[in-house]
Amino acid sequence: MGKPFGILLIVIGLIMLVWSGFTYTKKEKIVDAGPIQISADKQKTVNWPPYVGGVAVIAGVAIFALSKRK
Repeated sequence: MGKPFGILLIVIGLIMLVWSGFTYTKKEKIVDAGPIQISADKQKTVNWPPYVGGVAVIAGVAIFALSKRK
């Protein structure tokens, strides 16, 4: 189980290093008064610091290297 988890952490860490966040659109209700509803599209951004990806890569390499061979 160690080697696949290590490889997964390495891949996720590399993706996080290259891609530092993403933006998505969410529909939010502004006014909800009986039959009248007004909504607006709001853009939300999710960002993470680059060092998180580096830590994931290092942890994945460590898990991969220290896993027992079968």
